[in-house]
Amino acid sequence: MHCRNAILAVLLASGVSTGAPAADRSFGIWRNPSGSVHVRAEPCGKAMCGVVLWANDKAKADAARGGTDPLVGESLFQDFRQEAPDLWRGRVFVPDIGKTFSGTIRVIDANHIEGKGCLIGRVGCRSQIWTRVPPPK
Repeated sequence: MHCRNAILAVLLASGVSTGAPAADRSFGIWRNPSGSVHVRAEPCGKAMCGVVLWANDKAKADAARGGTDPLVGESLFQDFRQEAPDLWRGRVFVPDIGKTFSGTIRVIDANHIEGKGCLIGRVGCRSQIWTRVPPPK
């Protein structure tokens, strides 16, 4: 459940882009509100993708129960397309239930993004604020 809430919040997204995304405030390493998952958001072709770089033991166990093992290395943000300067729309894979959903990601500021998504239509919608992970010193 813990990982599901974190990932659902990340139901980020992107819009329609004609080329590869330029350097963007949405790129980088982000942690969910509970700090249980870190995802690297980066360009992938004409879109943005996000791969799990790190997860705590509980998030890994939740994902394994959902059929995703290992969690680290899994692509959670898939084919996000830029819709506006700070808005992306795409698909998010929720590993602890093994399903993919549509969502959006909105850049709030240089260190925060808001992920929103709904399980089915406008039912089961969630939103979370993710925080940028600073680069190592």
